[in-house]
Amino acid sequence: MKRDGTRIAVLTAYDHLLASLLDTAGLDVLLVGDSLANVVQGEDTTVPVTMDQMVYHCRIVASAARRAFVVGDMPFLSYQTNAEDALRNAGRLMKEGRVEAVKLEGGREVAQQVRRIAEAGVPVMGHLGLTPQSIHQFGTYRVRGRQTEDRQRLLEDAHILQDSGAFGVVLEKIPSDLAAEVTAALEIPTIGIGAGPHCDGQVLVTHDMLGMFERFRPRFVRRYRELAAEIRGAGAEYVQDVRAGRFPALEESYRGAAPKDS
Repeated sequence: MKRDGTRIAVLTAYDHLLASLLDTAGLDVLLVGDSLANVVQGEDTTVPVTMDQMVYHCRIVASAARRAFVVGDMPFLSYQTNAEDALRNAGRLMKEGRVEAVKLEGGREVAQQVRRIAEAGVPVMGHLGLTPQSIHQFGTYRVRGRQTEDRQRLLEDAHILQDSGAFGVVLEKIPSDLAAEVTAALEIPTIGIGAGPHCDGQVLVTHDMLGMFERFRPRFVRRYRELAAEIRGAGAEYVQDVRAGRFPALEESYRGAAPKDS
């Protein structure tokens, strides 16, 4: 798709029903993101997500996908320790979670892990720029790559990931001109989130895109629907109908057995 100039459409999915709907909508990639910590579990960061939880969500998403490529996030401390731990956990996501690729955060510091996983036959996607698993180290969710040295390091890290065997890389919350430079420099596709229009593809958290997650709204999110208001409204109408005895109506009820002929 990168060679053909066809942009890659990616959204997150965490459950079977939503994954099935997105799959039939034509998504190229479904990302089972550790962002489920925020939008499913109600956590403030992605750090608490466990391997067992990721395996569970990956499996139910993969069971729904008929055409989309399914990528599973490797959670915090499932790969940072060493290459063998990284391979073992990537194998779990593929064997038990049934994903077709894994994604991990970082550049040169995880190059050994990327190489080990890729050499074992597991496709690996990288993730540079804002890396949410490192939020306690950085302290803020600010844009990354604005300083000259940071720009150079990110560009170098992108090449390192490519050379280590990554098949693609997510670029999160970096200046659009830097994302364009990285995209032009790499043979592998870039997937942007808050990285401007020049990446080879784009990803959003589905709950953000549908207007379901309201705790904060990043600048880069375009809301295609406002489902939070719709869901609250439907719930309120249901409560009113139950309280007033309007639900269920007779046509929504079952009849008893027909009387026998006398």
